[in-house]
Amino acid sequence: IRVLVVSNYKRYHTSRPEAEIFTGLAQLGLEVYLMTSPDSPYISRLQACGVQVIPWHPRKKFDRTESNKIRALIVEKDIQVLHLFNTRAIHNGIRAAKGLPVKVVLYRGFAGHIHWWDPISYFKYLNPRVDMIFCLSQGVEDYVRKQMVLVNNKTRTINKGHDPAWYEYQPAPIRAELGISQDALVLIDVANNRKMKGIPYLMKAMNLLPEGLNVHILLAGRDMDTPENLRILEKGSYRDNVHFLGFRDDVLNVVAASDLFVLPSIYGEAITKSVLEAMSIGVGAIISDIPGNVELVEEEVNGLVFPSKDSAALAKAIEKVYHNRGLVEQFGRESKKRIETVLSNEQTVLKTKKLYEELVADARN
Repeated sequence: IRVLVVSNYKRYHTSRPEAEIFTGLAQLGLEVYLMTSPDSPYISRLQACGVQVIPWHPRKKFDRTESNKIRALIVEKDIQVLHLFNTRAIHNGIRAAKGLPVKVVLYRGFAGHIHWWDPISYFKYLNPRVDMIFCLSQGVEDYVRKQMVLVNNKTRTINKGHDPAWYEYQPAPIRAELGISQDALVLIDVANNRKMKGIPYLMKAMNLLPEGLNVHILLAGRDMDTPENLRILEKGSYRDNVHFLGFRDDVLNVVAASDLFVLPSIYGEAITKSVLEAMSIGVGAIISDIPGNVELVEEEVNGLVFPSKDSAALAKAIEKVYHNRGLVEQFGRESKKRIETVLSNEQTVLKTKKLYEELVADARN
């Protein structure tokens, strides 16, 4: 099978879960061509695994010259599957495929911003030329399916799997750094603060905890200490137990030193990469039940799930673990196990290969 991928791998670690799909496919014998920026730090890794890299990526959404560059390669290499991962790739790639027998696959990483009544959607995900939409989670697929009122349903959920072997870490001495006792329950959230992250609900949950619990929250990322978050904390008794760490280069080491990952997101995410990373190194999670993320946790096996925007339920989940510390070890162990099985990179590669095989077989028929 001959595949052309158009994606932009700007950062090594951010790109890894996606790029490793194609290193794996190349190692399984597929003929993989990949267009990405010439300054991508992942090029050498891709080439070492047999991926044929074209150091170029579209710079505009609608550009005939750029579309023609993609089209020329499709024709030259007799590409059978064209896999497009971002807006510029999608707009130019769909145009490039016009009139050619190549199968067109689009990637969709979150639920939202596709509407059956919006003409713009028919330039991308609802375009009749698209043969399949590769959805990051079941929640994303469910959302996309609902918008396919005027076009044939063509979706498939394939998670971007992870591999614990990717991560090198050493638990940071964060307790000593912040003066937190060893018997404290330490939870961490890693994000750049945006409304969708739901941090105010976590602050409210801290205020709802019974007084006297030795619970600490670490917030790693930019703009967490907003006036709103600080005002909420001032209303309770745990202000000194919430630590705003800002951006940290050693954030994975800080996660490794924490007991649990906590994720109060309220919308707009499919599967949060920082949670997958935490699970990969054996840290369980307490997460909200938004579509996508909820698929990461099996309730009371590798973590706890609470209703989105329900601070009281989040407080109860934290208190539950606080009074049953054996859950920390259990959730961590089972989280890593879930990565190694259900959410593994190996599974992603095999599912993607199967999808391509089905598309090529369909083209032949």
